[in-house]
Amino acid sequence: MTEEVKYDEAHTAEVIEGTPREAGTPPEGADPRLGDGMGCHAGAAEMEKAARAAGASEILDQYAKDYPQGPHDRPQSMCPAFGSLRVGLRMRRVATVLSGSACCVYGLSFVSHFYGARRSIGYVPFSSETLVTGKLFEDIRDAVHELADPDRYDAVVVTNLCVPTASGVPLRLLPDEINGVRIVGIDVPGFGVPTHAEAKDVLAGAMLNYARKEIEAGPVAAPEGGVSDRPTVTLLGEMFPADPIVIGQMLDPLGLACGPVVPAREWRELYAALDCGAVAAIHPFYTAAMREFDAAGRPIVGSAPVGHDGTAAWLSNIGDAFGLSADKVAKAQNMFLPTISEALAGAPVKGTITLSGYEGSELLVARLLIESGANIPYVGTACPRTKQAEADRDWLESKGVKVVFRASLEDDKAAVDAIRPDLAVGTTPVVQHAKELGIPSLYFTNLISARPLMGSAGAGSLAQVVNAAIANKGRMASMKEFFEGVGEGDTAGVWEGDPNLHPEFRALQQKKLDKKRRAEKAQEMI
Repeated sequence: MTEEVKYDEAHTAEVIEGTPREAGTPPEGADPRLGDGMGCHAGAAEMEKAARAAGASEILDQYAKDYPQGPHDRPQSMCPAFGSLRVGLRMRRVATVLSGSACCVYGLSFVSHFYGARRSIGYVPFSSETLVTGKLFEDIRDAVHELADPDRYDAVVVTNLCVPTASGVPLRLLPDEINGVRIVGIDVPGFGVPTHAEAKDVLAGAMLNYARKEIEAGPVAAPEGGVSDRPTVTLLGEMFPADPIVIGQMLDPLGLACGPVVPAREWRELYAALDCGAVAAIHPFYTAAMREFDAAGRPIVGSAPVGHDGTAAWLSNIGDAFGLSADKVAKAQNMFLPTISEALAGAPVKGTITLSGYEGSELLVARLLIESGANIPYVGTACPRTKQAEADRDWLESKGVKVVFRASLEDDKAAVDAIRPDLAVGTTPVVQHAKELGIPSLYFTNLISARPLMGSAGAGSLAQVVNAAIANKGRMASMKEFFEGVGEGDTAGVWEGDPNLHPEFRALQQKKLDKKRRAEKAQEMI
């Protein structure tokens, strides 16, 4: 699809915030152990084996190709389905339905509303009987038919969690549309998708695939905000709301405009996203989405306009993608680079920092902090190494940074232990570990990635929070000294005497675990 997208200007739709009703719960050949019995506790290897036996090999093979695991199996992350769920819940006129174990749905619903979701999540429950007989699929189909109201929704997203995926519940057999409402079914099992960040790509890619086929079939609805009269750059990856505005300002002297951000906020933005001149892979791990842009004939540019060097290189690469003259690109660079350098100089960061996270922007944040003056010997990201991340990796390694893709919690904690930085930026358990050592620390997701990073706005955005945290080093040392001796593990807390330890119970339990592992290993060999 390299031709221009044809818009149907007559097509309009009122944007209505809908609230999906709770639904009732898909196929044959399901493993009865994955119902009320083993369920999620069956273990990743057992679940994947069951899923392949139930006919899910194709999707699992695609996930393995799109989201390659690390040497340690996979990084520790919250349930990956949170990522795809978040994408659906942020879209207008889109209903979201989950099929999975009740405990999983409860946890996902809780964390989604904790992060600001303001609508209900449809739930299709199941039992061993409905799972094995195929009644679950019928329940999902009935629920989707009940939800498919074109006055309220453009699309209904149905997500299989671990157990329905492992049992082979065939969402692909759902109709593509009902009453004009698109039906998008995806499988997001914890044993197939490594992180919640990549699960965002699972749904974004599925929606782009659907939208691309609609475009190929004929004219489509124009976006609510209209169509730009300039060539546009689609931005790939969730980012701070001000960042697309800043990027648009940098594109303006090039005669370009900022297109939609994918994951999108409404269905019609997907058409505009595909109707671009180039794609900026701000987050470089959206493999499925990039596959759809490749199919549409759109060039993809990696990295982002972060800091002085990053902005200079990014503008140059955007110019190459659009075939712009070197003089035009240089003019844009000369407009913005001095301002960025001034902002960096005006907000210096002094200190040694270890940085890790699972959002996908870790390398960009590290670049910005290094240009601000920080010493960063280690950067870990739970996301995979991709072609679009190579420019950032090369730049960081040229500054002496050790970059670890698919970093595990153990990798990140080991870096903190070895380096003893002035500040540790990372996930919750990394922050906890650093604080136990008396090292100031910041949670990456809520305190770092929730700030602008692009252009001059990003250049000084991190200094205040980072410097304030580093300045707390003395306070952290005092707290560590105050709590010294309260113990940890079995001896945590304040004791008048020694705790009652029972090492024989622990030894017995360890023998049971060792026996179970030997049995599992023997089963693998068979």
